[in-house]
Formats: sequence, C-alpha cells, structure tokens
Amino acid sequence: MDYQPDKDRYENINYRRCGNSGIKLPVLSLGLWHNFGAADDYENCRSILHAAFDNGITHFDLANNYGPPPGAAEIKFGKIFQQDFRPFRDELIISSKAGYQMWDGPYGDWGSKKYLLSSLDQSLKRMGLDYVDIFYHHRPDPETPLEETMSALDLVVRQGKALYVGISNYKPAEAKKAIDLLRNLGTPCLLIQPRYNMFDRWVEDGLLDVIENEKIGCITFSSLAQGLLTDKYLNGIPADSRAGRHLKNGAITESQITEDKVKKVKELNKVAAGRNQSLAQMALAWVLKDERITSVILGASKPTQIAGSIKGTGNIHFSKEELEKIDLILQQ
Repeated sequence: MDYQPDKDRYENINYRRCGNSGIKLPVLSLGLWHNFGAADDYENCRSILHAAFDNGITHFDLANNYGPPPGAAEIKFGKIFQQDFRPFRDELIISSKAGYQMWDGPYGDWGSKKYLLSSLDQSLKRMGLDYVDIFYHHRPDPETPLEETMSALDLVVRQGKALYVGISNYKPAEAKKAIDLLRNLGTPCLLIQPRYNMFDRWVEDGLLDVIENEKIGCITFSSLAQGLLTDKYLNGIPADSRAGRHLKNGAITESQITEDKVKKVKELNKVAAGRNQSLAQMALAWVLKDERITSVILGASKPTQIAGSIKGTGNIHFSKEELEKIDLILQQ
C-alpha cells in the first residue's frame, strides 16, 4: 500500500532557524546511526521513518559509515526512500557525512578532497539521490590542511551534489577556522554537529559561543547519552538494549553504565517526574532550553518513541531551582 503521510504533520512539532540561513529544522531530527543496520528489521525501520515524518520530523541524519556494516544505513534508507518518500523529496532535509574509515587504502578515511568527493558519490548512489541537503565533514583531520577539506565542501555545493555543508566533532578553535574558510570560499557553514548531553557538556566551553557569534546552527547528537538518560538502565542492563547486545559500532558499553552514573540517573529521574516528564523527555528539553541549539538528533528503535519524544519538547522551560538541582546531581 502506498504510504500517505499524516496531513496534519506540520502541526506536531516546532521548527527553529539554522543560524541566519534560510533553513529551519524541526527541534528533533531522526538519526540513523543505530537501528538501521543490515540486520535490523526492514519493516520496523520503515515504520520509524513513517512515524517521524507523520509527526513533522523532516530531517533524516545519516553518514557513510552508519550500519553495521558501514554503508548499510544509507542502503536501507535508500530503499525506503524509493518506496515511500520520493514524492515528498522537497519536504525533506537529508544529510550525510564523511570523515571516518570507509574503505581500504590511504584514500578511504579522514579529510582529503579525494576521499570526501568519492564518499559523497558513493552515498548518493546508495541512497538513490541526486543530491543531499547537507554534507558534513565528520571529524577534523590532523594531517590534511583544513583549506583542502573546506575546499572539498565548497566544491560539492558548486557541483550540485549538496545544498549546504556543515562540520561535526570540531572543537571551538578549529570550528572557527573552518567557518571562516568556508565563508571566504562563498559557501557558508550551515551548522555544526557536536555531542551534547547532561553528562557531556564540553560544548559549553567555547563552542556555543562560536555558534552564537558566527550565527550558525547547532544540531546535537547523543543527547540521551545513548540511552543512559532514559529509564532503560535504571534497574540493570536489559538484554535487548545497546549495551546488552554488546554492539561494536560506537554504541554504549556496559563499562560506561557505572554505579555512580546510575545513581545520578535515578536522581535525575525524580526531577523529571516532578516536571511530569519522562527522563528522556527532560534530557531532550534540557538541551533544547538553549536557543542556540537548532535541533537534537533522536535515535529510535521503535516508532512509539517518536511521539513521546516530541511530547517532551512541549515543555523546555526550567525553573532556576530545577537547573540548580540538576547541576548539583551531576556534580556529585
């Protein structure tokens, strides 16, 4: 049966402008880092994408190495796109990235022009797309001149293979340099993508200032600390969780779920209950309370998680007391 998205989809979620660009993103975007690998159930993946778009999530975030194996998420997304989303291409923002190892030899990793252009061509082929809306450099390369990497991002826009470009995992000083280089080339940086959650707050140490001063967007990943900032691990490690399945693709590991962390999570859960939110809803709201954050990338393993997460974005206001209480818990 042909997929028909919910006609009221744009009533369900708020959108924020990406810096001073023409692009608005939903406050939650769907990330395909996990749960879209070769072994993941196709119909469940399809249902997750449907649930996202039905609720106004227009942005699907991918990368060349998402899987496992690398490339699998783009292949799976490409099949679902052809089956269900092609008529709605102009309503979607589809992003991909390159910067981690994808193939053998010296040209399958990091930040050379050779690698970035080849990788984007492969990504477009896997997804069956003419262009991506956003193409990111996925991580800084200490050996390739930043000028070369940024000129590659400029080139893919001029070739029509990407509409916008961004950077991911860049620290403040190198982010500022990359933004300046792109501006001088005539292809402004649309946004930066860092890891940011209650446990991992390094972006507050300069990067958010760069984002504000340069008037660019910010989209965060791992804002639920890969499931730790949910009720999933409150009472041990479930066998079907990422940690329980011992995944090797950058997923959370048992060793990261320490007694100290679980104790803090239980205390944070009480604060969330006082706000009539789940812990996951509060964790997302906590990131979105900062207006410099354009969007938060949400990972979902089942369609029902989408609506619950969106509901949490309805209350992103925190009292001074709540923020102090959260900080006190995190500092213990």
